[in-house]
Amino acid sequence: MDEQSPDRPPIAATLAEVGPRLRRIRERREVSLSALAEATGISRSTLSRLETGQRRPSLELLLPIALAHQVPLDELVGAPAVGDPRVHVRPRVHNGRTVIPLTTEPGPLQAWKSIIPADQNRPELVTHEGYEWLYVLSGRMRLVVGDRDLVMKAGEAAEFDTRLPHWFGPAGESPVEVINLFGRQGERMHVRARPRSR
Repeated sequence: MDEQSPDRPPIAATLAEVGPRLRRIRERREVSLSALAEATGISRSTLSRLETGQRRPSLELLLPIALAHQVPLDELVGAPAVGDPRVHVRPRVHNGRTVIPLTTEPGPLQAWKSIIPADQNRPELVTHEGYEWLYVLSGRMRLVVGDRDLVMKAGEAAEFDTRLPHWFGPAGESPVEVINLFGRQGERMHVRARPRSR
């Protein structure tokens, strides 16, 4: 008995779309076949056959490609959503920083992960309406807020009014990974450090 829903794409049709999707993703990121071959350890000819549909996609081929592009595996396969509550992140590069949205719905509070390369270490202070909370995942982060200039390590958090001139980026010669929560002015984050008793 075939339990496949009539509106669900057949497996063969889904697999046939993998090759063109792989090419679109690679070209959108301006990555050559040679560069992708070097990043994944998969030969250039195998990658080419995958993209043209001459090679059947397999998990051991798709996983390294997904890791190299930093995209979810289901984005390569084009698997239909079936009530999955996870956020399917799509990294993008903004001003030299890789930004990964962690919220998909519009609202007063937005979350994302930022991966800031080591060369993004020159403070360029900005101001805007809002309130921001930062958590350092890895690396060392330099945070400038107003007249404060701080260095934070993994596991440390900060929050500040974004109407103050501010900037954050790597404190050393390595990238820094940060979780950002941003809310409209006046909406403080609920995850706050309790004031120290004196």
